[in-house]
Amino acid sequence: MTLYKNEIPILEYDDEKMAVIMPTDEEYHAKLPTKCVFAFLGEETIEDFAKEHGAKKVTEFESVTKIYNVYQMTYQGHEVCFMHAPMGSVAAVQIMDWLIALGVREIMSAGSCGCLVDIPENTFIVPFKALRDEGASFHYLPPTRYVEVNRKALKAIERTLIDHGLNYTEVVTWTTDGFFRETRDIVKYRVEEGCSVVEMECSGLASCAEFREVIWGQILFTADSLADIEKHDKRNWGGDSFEYSLKLCLDAVVNIES
Repeated sequence: MTLYKNEIPILEYDDEKMAVIMPTDEEYHAKLPTKCVFAFLGEETIEDFAKEHGAKKVTEFESVTKIYNVYQMTYQGHEVCFMHAPMGSVAAVQIMDWLIALGVREIMSAGSCGCLVDIPENTFIVPFKALRDEGASFHYLPPTRYVEVNRKALKAIERTLIDHGLNYTEVVTWTTDGFFRETRDIVKYRVEEGCSVVEMECSGLASCAEFREVIWGQILFTADSLADIEKHDKRNWGGDSFEYSLKLCLDAVVNIES
C-alpha cells in the first residue's frame, strides 16, 4: 500500500483499505439488507413514511448532535432499509461508510440541488459526474477534478424515471462544502466548465462507494436558483418533491441489477 504525500494536505492520499478507526469496530445488533435508501429529505419525511408503512426500526447511528434511525421494510418483494441522511459530505460519507459495514451494497440517495442555470423548480436531475469541491472524497480516492457515478445506478435511475413517465436531465453537478462561499465569480466559472447544479454530497458519496466497491446513485430535484448571480432565488426549496423523490429512490434501488 502507498501513501502519496503532497505539500497541500487535502491532496495527500493513502490507498490502504484499513484505518485505525473502522466502521466495524463497534458491535451492532443489526445486519442490514443489501438495498438501502439514504435520503436527504428531512427527518420528518422519513419518520412519517416509516410510520405510514409500518417500517421497523432496526438500528441507529448515534452522532454527537443527534440520533439517526434506520428503518427496514419489504418493498416490492425486496428487503430495503432507509434513513434520513445529514447535509454535507463529511457527515453523510461517515454514515454511508457505516451502512456499508453493516451489509449495504446498493444505495440510492435523493435530495435537492441549487440551479446554476435556468431550470424550473421541482425538476428531476440525474448527476452522472460530480466536481469534487469538498473534502471527504479526497480521503477515499486519489485527487482528480471529477468523480463519476456508478453506471449500474444510473441505469436503474433511468429505468425508474421512464417507468414514472418523467422527463429528466443528466448533468454534471458541483459538490461544495462551502455553502456561503458560492461567489459570483465561482458560480460563473462552474457554469463555464459545464456544471448545471450545485449540492453538497454527491462527489463524497460517489467516491466512498467506489472505494468500498458498492453501487450508489442519486436522484436530485431542483430547489433554489443561483442562475441570476445578482440575486439568490430561494423559491420554495423544492418542497413539492420530497415525498415523491423518496418513492423514486425506493423504486430505483429495487431496479438495480447486481
